[in-house]
This record gives sequence, structure tokens and C-alpha cells, in this order.
Amino acid sequence: MTHTDAIPRPQPRKAFLVLFFVEVWERFGYYGMASLMVLYMVERLDLGDAQADLIWGAFSALVYSMPMLGGYVGDRVLGARRTLVLGAITLGLGYLLLSVPLTATFFPAMGLIALGNGLFKVNPNNLASRLYEGDHSRLDILFTLYYTSLNIGSFVSILLTPWIKDHPAWSIDIGGLHFDSWHLAFGLSAIGLTLGLLNYGVFQHYLRPYGTAPDFRKLHWRKLAAVIAVSLLIAFMLAEIIRYRAAALAVVGLLLLLTILIFARLLTSGDQSQRRRVIACMVFTFMAAIWAIYNQQIYTSLTLFALRNVNHELLGMHVAPAQFQDLNQFWLVVLAGPLAWFYQRMHRSARGDFSIATKYAFGLYLLALAFLLYAASGFSARAGVVSPWWLVAGYAAQSLGELLISALGFSMVSQLVPERVRGIVMGAWFLGMGVSNYAGGAIAGIAHFHAGMTLPTESLPVYMHLFGGLGLAALICALAATAAIPLLKSLAGQGRDYSELLAVSNH
Repeated sequence: MTHTDAIPRPQPRKAFLVLFFVEVWERFGYYGMASLMVLYMVERLDLGDAQADLIWGAFSALVYSMPMLGGYVGDRVLGARRTLVLGAITLGLGYLLLSVPLTATFFPAMGLIALGNGLFKVNPNNLASRLYEGDHSRLDILFTLYYTSLNIGSFVSILLTPWIKDHPAWSIDIGGLHFDSWHLAFGLSAIGLTLGLLNYGVFQHYLRPYGTAPDFRKLHWRKLAAVIAVSLLIAFMLAEIIRYRAAALAVVGLLLLLTILIFARLLTSGDQSQRRRVIACMVFTFMAAIWAIYNQQIYTSLTLFALRNVNHELLGMHVAPAQFQDLNQFWLVVLAGPLAWFYQRMHRSARGDFSIATKYAFGLYLLALAFLLYAASGFSARAGVVSPWWLVAGYAAQSLGELLISALGFSMVSQLVPERVRGIVMGAWFLGMGVSNYAGGAIAGIAHFHAGMTLPTESLPVYMHLFGGLGLAALICALAATAAIPLLKSLAGQGRDYSELLAVSNH
């Protein structure tokens, strides 16, 4: 008898709803914080654009590299359920520390948030995948809904957090500390994590039949104490890495080396068919890493462009610069359903569904289109200010490209590599995204401004050159990907469709 045999098995739907709402609140907290971070560094900490972009890039790289730690702790030490809770608590503490109006707490808060994200990120996915284990059709539907949870939480928080920040009259004085609207906005992220933990605490009994092996064993308090102690040490190290550029570069170099070593190890094991699929997986991971560079612009160059050079009136409503990020979430929700319907229709046609290589290539064309639209907006500018509809159109193309590339990550890995190495390859996929996030921050820093540049007419040409260069680079990558489609289809051994569009690893 297994551990789970003795536990009455509830409806998986109820267990899924627990995970769904935990993810909604976790993403609410993360994206609310993310929407303001670069603006906060530039407008409140008086950092230059390039320095703020690099700090955010280093932070994002660590956010993507830490899930390997969370996966290990969840699988081998504490269990997925306990590690999920520990990660959520760590995230909440990080957001709470970020809301403290002291400069000294800024980097420690970022270290806690990066660590907490790593402890949390993979474990809800791990639990969700066990709800209908072996039933691939139901799992596809489940992950489609799960992906929606990410966008619900982030969409609402990106609306609320900048709105709170834009009310400077709102402030609270506690214990000699003045919490202004910026810090109240960051505090909203901590409230979101608290609500997520309360939801989990009330309904956790629905998840008891599901988990990794340690979840079904009695908690070893010494192990928990050891994990907490090591986690605090790691959080301190992460804060210092984010603070110093040389340390961040060294860590990103190590992440890149580790990614290469993982794929090199996989290439030296297995039969010829497996090696061919690993090569295809490497190429697709590289293409996804290109997407990550462009996605990073949402939080850096595109947000600063919206601050300085975009009209803040849309459909008669005032839109804060950070709220333009919500266009990404809006289009993901709007386009996901029609795109899934289109793939289902293609699957039923005589031609069949497009190959994953074709989807990735088309996604790169959409990235090129998006950034060329951002660049072209400057030609219609009035006094250096462009219509927000250019961002609406550009984000539509960029978001559709995301659905074709990033949303296929989990499905691509699960279909190209054997189950015994799937976790390792997904870890390498996350590491590759981490390296690209740092590169994206560095590239955003190319839009460099000297102290005397304050007018929109002065900043607009800088952004036009940046976005135009990124658009042309994406176009070249898309053409190369198109030329490689026959080879990639051969390496992947595609005799099946890849319509599992939204079986997604977290956004």
C-alpha cells in the first residue's frame, strides 16, 4: 500500500482550485512588484537607466535560476506542498521588506524575493501535474486553465499597483517611518501573498493525497531548520550578487556554463534518436532564450519609453506608464482561446497541425513586427510623444509571439526528451531564460541618456534606434529559424502534432 492509498481521494478539481488561487495571488504579488521596480530605481533611487536595467536583469536571472533549488527541496527534502508554503512565506517577507521606506532594505528584499520565487515556482506545477497523472487530455485542459491563473493575477495587480503609486497624497506614518504611495504599492504585493497563504491554509486538505515522497512522511524539524538557515544564507548572497555588477556577471557566466554542461551531458548519453531530439531541444531552448531578451524589454525599455514618450490617455482614460505592461496580459488572455481553436481546426484538417519549429519561427517574426512597430511610432510623434495605440498593436504581436514560443516550453520538453531527464532539461531551460533575462537588461541599457536629456524629443530617437535594432535582429533570427525548419523537424522526429499550445511552464 502506498502513502496515498490510506488517504481518501477528493475530487481533483477541488485540489486544482486550491493551486489555482495560490498561483493567482502569487502572480498578483510578483507582477505588481515587477511593474514598478525599474521606475522606482530611476525615479526614487535616482539610478541611471542602464544601471537600473542591469540590476533588474540580474534579479530576473536569479529568479529563473533558483527554481532548480526549489525543485530539489520539494522532491527530496521537505516535499512539494511544504516547499510551496515556505516559498510563499519567503516571497511575502521579501515584499514586506520592499515596502519598508529604507534604502538599506532594498537589495535584501530583492534577495528574498528571488529566493522565494525559486522555492515556490516549480512546486505548484509539480502538484498540478499529479492531479490527472496519465490522462494527457485532461492535463492539457488543466494546464490551459493554469496558465490563465497567471494572467488573472498579474493583470489585476498591474492595474492596481501603479494606480496606488500615482496617489502621492496617500501615506502612513508608523514608528517614525513614512510610508508613501510607492511603498504602499509594494505593500499590496505582500497582502496578495498573505491572501494566497490564507487560501492554502483553509483548503489544504484537498491537496493531501497529492505530493512528492517527503510530503507523506512526518516532517523532520531539523531538516526544516537546516533548509531555513541555508535559505537565509542564499538570500543574503543573492542580495549581494544583485547589488554588484561584477558578481552578477560572474553568476550569469556560471549559469551559462551549467546550461551548456547539462546539454553536453545529455548528448553523451542515450541512443542516436535521443541525441537528435536533445539537439532539437537545444535549438528550441536557444530560440526561447531570444524571446526572453525581448520579453525583458516590457519591464525595462518599454516601460521607460511609456514614461517619457507615450501619450498617457487611452480611450479617454489615464494610463500610468507601468500600466501599459498590462497590454501583454490582456492580449495573452484574448488571443489564447482563438489560437487554441485555430490549432484544433488545423489538427482536424487534411494538412494537420504546424510543427513546433514552424510555430517558433513564426513567433520570432511576430517579435520582429512588434519592435519594428515600436520604432516606427516615432515617425508619427508630436513633440516627441507618440499615440498609445502603437503600444497596443506592438504588444498584440509580441504577446502572440509569446504564445507561440514561451507557452510551448513545457510541451516541447515533455515531447522531445524521456521522462527520466525531463526535469533536468526543464532546469536547463530555466537557466537559459535566466541568462537571457540578464542580457535583456543589458540590451535595454543601450538606451543611454545623459543628465541633460529631459525632453521627449531628445529621448525618442534613442528608443527608435534601440527598438529598430531589436526588430531587425529578430527578423534575422526568424529568417534563420525558417531556413532550419526542415532540419529541426527531422531532428525532432515529428510524426505527431504539437497542439498542446498552453501546457505551460510558469510565465
